Amino acid sequence: MSEKRSAWKSNLGFLLAAVGSAIGLGNIWRFGYMAHEYGGSAFLIPYFTALLVAGIPIMLLEYALGHREKGSPPLSFAKISEGWEWIGWFMPIVAMFGIMLYYSVVIGWCINYFFYSFDLKWGADTESFFFNTFLEISDSPTSFGGIRIPIVTSTLFVWFICWVICYRDVSHGIEKACIIFMPLLFILTLFLVLWSLNLDGAGIAVWEHYLKPDWQKIASWKVWTAAFSQMFFTLSLGFGIMITYASYLPEKTNITKNAFMTSIINCVYSLIAGTIVFATIGFMAKAQGAEFAEVIKSGPQLAFVVYPKAISLLPAFNELFGIMFFLVLVIAGISSGISLIEAFVCAITDKFSFNRKKTVTVVCIIGFLGSTIFTTRSGLLLLDIVDHFITNYGLVAGGILECIIIGWVLKSEVLRKHVNETGTIKVNFIWDILIRYITPGVLLIILFITLKTDLANNYEGYHTDHLLIFGVNWLLISLIVAVVLTFYPWKPEKLKREHLPEEDELLV
Repeated sequence: MSEKRSAWKSNLGFLLAAVGSAIGLGNIWRFGYMAHEYGGSAFLIPYFTALLVAGIPIMLLEYALGHREKGSPPLSFAKISEGWEWIGWFMPIVAMFGIMLYYSVVIGWCINYFFYSFDLKWGADTESFFFNTFLEISDSPTSFGGIRIPIVTSTLFVWFICWVICYRDVSHGIEKACIIFMPLLFILTLFLVLWSLNLDGAGIAVWEHYLKPDWQKIASWKVWTAAFSQMFFTLSLGFGIMITYASYLPEKTNITKNAFMTSIINCVYSLIAGTIVFATIGFMAKAQGAEFAEVIKSGPQLAFVVYPKAISLLPAFNELFGIMFFLVLVIAGISSGISLIEAFVCAITDKFSFNRKKTVTVVCIIGFLGSTIFTTRSGLLLLDIVDHFITNYGLVAGGILECIIIGWVLKSEVLRKHVNETGTIKVNFIWDILIRYITPGVLLIILFITLKTDLANNYEGYHTDHLLIFGVNWLLISLIVAVVLTFYPWKPEKLKREHLPEEDELLV
């Protein structure tokens, strides 16, 4: 039996949920390291270029598409043309069975470290503790070495929390959770900023390594590629999430304002979170008498090796700082995780009219079972490979295809007209030019450069077989499943939509 479509109770609830999806672990540990690696404040030039050229235009595209078609990604694309439905499936499948499988495990690590913070269990040698004691990491992606019980337990807890939140309809589940989570996240983050800036050596580090620009570094294509990849990942673009969330909005809503606010709040949060990283590591470097560049690390090492070390060196209230820091990571992770699940659940219920509660339950069970591969001793290596291919190929390719379909098949004028009719902030023809030419053109160049680099030098030195099995095949299987799902026909009433006469003239 088909269920009545859920709806947000307020625009604030929608905005907090969208921001919650966008703000995740990457804002905290990835952006700060990238700013250090790619020129300090000079990195803001490619970063904000990516925001203007790709971030906001595609955010507006996904909001408008979901709102106009009142459907999940596969339903929205099927309403444009049933031949493009597979793209609508590819995005949430990659989000759910690509990103969420390993993302839930990383949130599980954060939960473990949250409890370790109470007695600083990681000890003096945080690197050895993380790799050898906690992960017991293997030397190859195929040397699984069994499941790590502490990690699989915390991962199960993550899936349980996500199930509890997603089980109910959107307004009573995700909206209520984000109304609690996001203000708490902002308050804790602000507290950590003020605390870290008062540490000895923090101010110098923030100025020298974060705010001071190194203009020479941004001349590299690698920097621009990294900026665009980070923008896609951090804004949850290409996942189908924003299409899904926008489909629950009422008829009259300010799509443009919401797109701008979601994008800008997310980027501002990244800048603020970066301050915490540079201030805390600046203190750590001075306390150890080391150079800043020798101390800072990227990705998980920053959160689980460098930060625990810095927390241990704090002059007072070490445990409290650690508890707050890892609580911030858990909240940011959960708010993003529920959106990854929701995008796929909405697609399934739209297509097959399954009961939502049963669908969420089955999806979370399958998701947990799938994520166990990342709880093995080779989990970190697998995560690294899968994340690279999904972020640099899956999401960017999804963005290109979105632009092509909206720009050339539906016609961008149709969607722009819909946006301008629903809110007070109007969009002009420049958006059409971006969606049809500039944004997909830039993304194609970035995709080509990434592919050329990976072909010339295997990513991070991994064996070619490992990259093919866990990177290429992960995307290929997702694509095959997406195509297979399109063979099941839609109920005719699902695809019905009343177009205005002038819109029909623009449709291909």
